[in-house]
Order: sequence, then structure tokens, then C-alpha cells
Amino acid sequence: MNPADPSPALLKLQRLVRIPTVSDRDPALVDDAAFAALHTALAEEYPLLHTQLERTALAGHSLLYRWRGASSERPVVLMAHMDVVPVDADATWTHAAFDGVIADGFLWGRGTLDDKNCVAGICAAVEELLGEGFVPAQDVWLSFGADEEVFGTGAVAAVEHLTSLGVRPWMVLDEGGAVAHDSFPGVAAPIAVIGVAEKGATSFELRVDGRGGHASQPAAKGPTWRLARAVMRLEKKPFPARMPAPTLELFRRMAPHAPAALRPLMANSSKLAPLLARALVLAGAEPAAMVRTTAAVTQLSGSPAINVIASTAKAGVNVRIMPGDSVASATAHLRDAIDDEHVHLDLLESAEPTPVSAFEDEPAFALLERTVAEVFPDAVPSPYVLMGATDSRHFAAVCERVYRFAPFRMSKAQRESIHSYDERIGLEAFDEGVRWYGQLLRNLD
Repeated sequence: MNPADPSPALLKLQRLVRIPTVSDRDPALVDDAAFAALHTALAEEYPLLHTQLERTALAGHSLLYRWRGASSERPVVLMAHMDVVPVDADATWTHAAFDGVIADGFLWGRGTLDDKNCVAGICAAVEELLGEGFVPAQDVWLSFGADEEVFGTGAVAAVEHLTSLGVRPWMVLDEGGAVAHDSFPGVAAPIAVIGVAEKGATSFELRVDGRGGHASQPAAKGPTWRLARAVMRLEKKPFPARMPAPTLELFRRMAPHAPAALRPLMANSSKLAPLLARALVLAGAEPAAMVRTTAAVTQLSGSPAINVIASTAKAGVNVRIMPGDSVASATAHLRDAIDDEHVHLDLLESAEPTPVSAFEDEPAFALLERTVAEVFPDAVPSPYVLMGATDSRHFAAVCERVYRFAPFRMSKAQRESIHSYDERIGLEAFDEGVRWYGQLLRNLD
């Protein structure tokens, strides 16, 4: 087969991408028919999986499969999610988000990187192994959520179901890290970053109330002025930077591949942590987010009309809390930064950062490293702290080994396309990912 041609596994992903399974916090706004179509597509594209594995529907549209292995000891959970975020109608997509166009060596569309690539990659690997008559060394569970993007209940239901069966996973693997190219200035080698923890995803609302009135008679220091000042104060007082243990290990492992001038700093990251943390803050948004809790103002609202002074002005603030910080400490920091009693700070939803899964002298992490080395020999496997949030956080209560890694090569531009426009996956990169999942399942013994 020509490397530029799509593989059969890729064409199956293309079908999934063309189904607009957009999740919403309001169940009434969810297109149930789209999720039903996706379930049908999964059953048709992966028939062995659906005839030989035990399937359980959970929490609306989420799915859980059991692949019985040679032993029920040390069960493994492979996770992904079937839902996607909405598409901004004003975004300038090269190819329409749900057309699933194959062009220029990529499959384009919403979900190609987040996260139908993992759904299709896992299913393709399982389907292939079933066709060979392969039996995994231990039970394997496939947990596919349908509301991950809206912090839904699918994964919670999966945990509850497994608990009711007395299943305590030995290892859980969800999306998260990737084989990241262009991940750090001057580092040529791709870094296979495996999330051993994730930040806590917490949301606040800033609200300022006032009298409002006619725009021809503006009063000083009204709601919009106070809100704008509060936003600027948040920008001017970011959270302090520090280096958690996984990030220190990440830089130690990158050191041999860094420019000569940076190698001593990175190799001795534990001794030079404060200096390295300051350097990362200056290196850009992606590196800076690795070393501190972040706060992003994501929504603004004010007057309903351009000639009316707002009586209430609001701003949504999304905070990603670094392990070692907490919802309480983040709340205190925001209050201190805003320093205005007229600005109400309301907690909308909260999640603490997850525990850090072991990565030193840990067989489960070594298994992931070994599989990376076999499929991506040019990549440097390393632990890191995931900046986003995944469904796997719910499994931390029942499993000590929760990891986050999507085995696909991604450039910096591709990583920036997640939740944005022109999301796309390389044709060869997808096939590599399928091989990685298959090799992982073979390596369980």
C-alpha cells in the first residue's frame, strides 16, 4: 500500500469523524440520533469486537466492553471518549469539520485528535487481535465515554459498574499525552509524554452588579469598568511557578537531546528548579502551563444592547490547578489578585488535581515505556503533568496506576488545533497508533 493512501483502519475513523457527536451540558440539546449512529458504526466496523466482547451501555450513550483474558487478575482499562466539542461557525477550517476529508496526508475533522482517534485506534487493534485468535494475558476493559467534554457522568458510571463487579483495575490508560514533535525549543527528538497526573479543572464566575442605565449618562466605575479591571489584575498576578516531580523528570530525560547550552540546566533540573521554572514561564504559553496553575478568562457578558449600560457584568474564568495546589488555594489567589469587594467570585464547578501515579520503578509505567520504544524508537518516553482534564480522573479512586497517553505523533500546529480549527491526524501517524495499542495488548504478558 502506498503510504499516502488511507488504510482500512483509517477509513473506519473517517466514518466516525463524519458523525457529529457533540456533547452538551444540557441533555436536551444533545443529538441522540448522532450517538446512536456512532454506536451503529462501531458495531458494523468492528464486528468481532461486538460479537466476542461483553458490551454494557451506561449513562446515556457511554459504552463499556469486557474482553476476557487468560486471567482476571490485574485487569487493564483502556479509555477514550466518543463525544466532541462544538465547532465555531466563524472558524476558518480548511476542510469542513464533519466532512472527514482526506487530503495532503491527513484526515481532517473534529475528533481526529480529540478523541475519536483513540476510540478507533483501540477498536482497530482489538479487532485485529481477535481475528488472530489472540487472548490477552489479563482481562481488558474498554471504556468509551460520551460526555467527557462537558465533565459528564459516563466515566463515573463506568467506575461504579466495575466496582459493583468487584473489579479493581491494575492500570488505566486514557487519552492525554502524545508523541509530541516540536515540544520544546531546540529539542529535535519527539517526546512521548505520558501523563502521570492531571491538573484540576475548576471554573469561576466574576460578577459585578450596578444600577445600569442609559448609555448617554455613564457613571464612573460601573460594572464593566470594575470587571475589566479585575480581569487585568488577574493577568498581572499569575500563579507562582514551580516544578513538580514529573516535570523535573521530563526535563532530565530531554537533556541529552537539547542544545548544548541548555543540557546542564535540564540535566540538573532538580537542583536548578526555580531557575528552570522561571525560564519556562518566559518560553511561551505551553511551557509556562507546565509549571503553574493557570487562569484563563473565557467568557464575557454585559449589556443586552449597545446603548444600555450593563447592570450586571460577568466573566467566566477557567482555572487548571497544578498538583500541590488546591481549589481552596486557587480561590484565595484569585480573591487576592482581584482585590475588590464589589467583584463577586462564585465557584461554578471544581475538581482537585489528581494524585500522581508512580513512574519510577513501576512495572505499569515501564510497560508503557517499553511499548513506546518498540513502536516509536525515535521518541523519548517521559512522565509529565497533563494540563487538560480527562475522564480517567474518576478512576483514581479505584486505581493507583492511571496514565494518560494517546499514541499518535502530533506537531505543535496539530496540538494547537485541538478544540480549535483544522484538527487533523496524519494517515501514517494513525496507523502507528493502532500498532501501538496492539503491541501494548501483546505486552501485557
